[in-house]
Amino acid sequence: MDLPVWQALYEELRDRGLVVITVAMDSGGGDDVRQWIEAAKPTHPSLIDVRHHVAELYDWVNVPSNAWIDEDGRIVRPNDPGFAGEYFRGMMDEGFDFKAMMAEYGRMRDRYLAAVRDWVANGPASRWALSPDVVRARMDGASPDHARATAWFRLGTLLHERGDADGAQRAFAEAKRLRPGSWNYKRQAWALSDAKRDYGTTFGEEVDKIGGSKVYYTPPDLPQAEKKP
Repeated sequence: MDLPVWQALYEELRDRGLVVITVAMDSGGGDDVRQWIEAAKPTHPSLIDVRHHVAELYDWVNVPSNAWIDEDGRIVRPNDPGFAGEYFRGMMDEGFDFKAMMAEYGRMRDRYLAAVRDWVANGPASRWALSPDVVRARMDGASPDHARATAWFRLGTLLHERGDADGAQRAFAEAKRLRPGSWNYKRQAWALSDAKRDYGTTFGEEVDKIGGSKVYYTPPDLPQAEKKP
C-alpha cells in the first residue's frame, strides 16, 4: 500500500486545500489492513470499505484506483491507477530485477504526484483536470449486470462474515461471472479462500494470462506531468 506516500503529500499540501482520503477495499476488514494503516500513521481519513461501496460509486474495478474531486464535489479525474504499473509482473520469477522495478515505481510516482501538485496549484486551469464530458466518457456507468454483480458480491461478504465460506464463494463466483473485468471481485474471492484449491488458479497466474502485450493497469495519460508546460 502507498499510504506513506499519500500521507506525505497530504502534509505537504493540506494548507493549500488538498484533502486526502484513503480507502482500503478489503472484505477481510480491519484484521487484514490494520497493520498497514497503523504503520503509516495517517493524519488524514483512512477508511476500510468491506463491501466495496466506494468501488461501486466510482466505477472502480481494481486497486489502487484514484479519483480527483474538486471543491464543488465534481470528479475531475476518475479511475486513475495513480503510479501503479506493470513493474510488479514477474516478481516471483527467478532473476527478477527488483532494482529496475523500484526505479520504474519511483518514476511513475514522481510523475503522478507532480500532476496532483499542478492541479492543487491551478485548479480547473490545470492541464490534468478533465472536462465533465471526458470524465463521463471514462466511466462505464450503471448496467443491469453490474448491479447484479454488486448484489452478489455484497451477499458473498455477508456470508463470509457469518462463517459460510462455501456460500460466500458461490456468491463471489456469480459476481465474477457477471462482471469479469473486475479484478476487485477476483482478488477478494481468492483472498478469502484457498484459490488454487477452489479455483484452480492464483492471482499471479491470472495476471500472467493477460499476456505481455496487454496491461493489468491502464496507465494514466500523464506523459509529460514531470515537465513544466
